[in-house]
Amino acid sequence: MAAEAPTIAQKAPYAVDVTEGKSYFWCACGQSRNQPFCDGSHKGTDFTPVKFTAEKDGKVFFCGCKHSARAPLCDGTHSKL
Repeated sequence: MAAEAPTIAQKAPYAVDVTEGKSYFWCACGQSRNQPFCDGSHKGTDFTPVKFTAEKDGKVFFCGCKHSARAPLCDGTHSKL
C-alpha cells in the first residue's frame, strides 16, 4: 500500500522568525490549522511532526507544500507542483 501524500498547505514557504535554542515542530501532514507548525491534526495518520531547533536567532523558511527534500525547510519544490 502506498504511503499517504501530505496535503499541500500552500505553494510557498512560511517565513518565520526563530529564537536560538528554541525547538519548533513542523507540520508534515499539511492538516494543521497552525501552519507551518503541528497542532496534532496528524493523529490517526502515518505522519509525525518534524522537530527543528534553531541554531541562531533569525528568519527561516519552513516548507509550505510539505514535499521538500530538506524538510522542514523549503527547498523550492513548491515551484514544480
